[in-house]
Amino acid sequence: MTTSVEAVWAALADLADPEIPVISLRDLGILRDVRQGPDGLEVVITPTYSGCPAMGQIEDDVRATLLARGIVARVVTQLAPAWTTDWMSEAGKEKLRAYGIAPPHQTPAGSSVVRFMARPATAAVVPCPQCGSTHTVESSHFGSTACKALYKCLDCQEPFDYFKPY
Repeated sequence: MTTSVEAVWAALADLADPEIPVISLRDLGILRDVRQGPDGLEVVITPTYSGCPAMGQIEDDVRATLLARGIVARVVTQLAPAWTTDWMSEAGKEKLRAYGIAPPHQTPAGSSVVRFMARPATAAVVPCPQCGSTHTVESSHFGSTACKALYKCLDCQEPFDYFKPY
């Protein structure tokens, strides 16, 4: 029996991120491609950043999900091009917001993932995912994971993560 690329996409459609269980790997943009390789099917994943500690778990989850459906595929981690928050689906961003994590802003057109200069002094406004207020401040550039920053709403006083745009 030959497994189609479409069958692999369907099998992995709802596979959740191990750190943010309300969003799928596909909605997050980590699940990059399913392709026919020289030795069979390959599932391509890209980490949100090169040191992401969840990548081993993600690879195991992809492999286990496929094996449970009788699908044999190799999991390939691809670092280039580097992951960007622009790969997140709009549905995924809404799932983050509903979960209490402020989704990333869209990166400006033509901007590069690599930055050689300090960020501009004017940071983007990050609305609170609990009350919607734009009266928020960054408490720490690193939140529960390195790809998120910790913010606090000055109106409802709730802390929240903001998924940093890359």
